[in-house]
Amino acid sequence: MIENAPLVVDAVLQANETAAAAGGAEPAIPAASAAALAVGLAALGSGYAERGIGAAAVGAIAEDDSMFGRGLILTVLPETLVILALVVVFILG
Repeated sequence: MIENAPLVVDAVLQANETAAAAGGAEPAIPAASAAALAVGLAALGSGYAERGIGAAAVGAIAEDDSMFGRGLILTVLPETLVILALVVVFILG
């Protein structure tokens, strides 16, 4: 599935270029919709990662209070993906 990701992106970009070249019609996927989809999927993946990390961090903190700092950092780390997605959207948009 991962190997096909560039092909999917190329197909979407070619569809947008073809629609634009055919008389200025609306692109197949508007840029705002693509940006919303990108940020939404990044947030969904981040939440999925935080689910397991948060559970492990709470378990570690329950056994050893000194693990609070590490647990907090590791729990917040996946959220940087969403921040990065927002930055990319603002740079490209």
